[in-house]
Amino acid sequence: MKLVVGLGNPGSKYDGTRHNIGFAVIDYLAAGAGVGVARSRFSGQIAEWRLDSETILLVKPDTYMNLSGQCVRQVIEFYKIPTPELLVICDDIALPLGKLRVRAKGSDGGQKGLRNITDQLGTPEFGRLRIGVGDPSGMDAADFVLSRFKPGERASVEEAIQSAGNGVMIWIRDGIEACKNRDNGGHKKANKTKKEKPKKADEDTATDSAGRT
Repeated sequence: MKLVVGLGNPGSKYDGTRHNIGFAVIDYLAAGAGVGVARSRFSGQIAEWRLDSETILLVKPDTYMNLSGQCVRQVIEFYKIPTPELLVICDDIALPLGKLRVRAKGSDGGQKGLRNITDQLGTPEFGRLRIGVGDPSGMDAADFVLSRFKPGERASVEEAIQSAGNGVMIWIRDGIEACKNRDNGGHKKANKTKKEKPKKADEDTATDSAGRT
């Protein structure tokens, strides 16, 4: 069993924001073949995905970004999933818009969702797929990641979401090194990897409603 977690903030207020691009990748994957209906469990929304002979859990934490680790820890402990079988998808303001970067482990790089997951699990030994959401360019970082993409950015964002989804499938089938080899050379403008045709299935800094960052 593998675990894929997309980071973001819950609620319609945050739909489509830069900080929620991890959620967007999970939604993209969840629209595909073999994915069951998402259910509320362990402080998150969890759907089971069957790909080839593998079972994958697709998770969107219902906590705010900086508490993401609570959900992840509960899922890992219940299903007894080794941390190397975890892949976390999140935004990154240090990467150019649409660029992907994959790591098998490492520091949180200031991304507070990753930081909380590391704290809750007691280890940084889990995969992470970061997606560039653009440069704040002097704008407050918290305001920037909670803003929505501009019309001129949408094509790059949609392409990055699809490419990240394809990267997840490579990680599942071939491992983190294959995923790294594909994505760490830079986000390619025309990624030809095909995903199964979708069908209907039956905040590095964020501020929540309590003012936490």
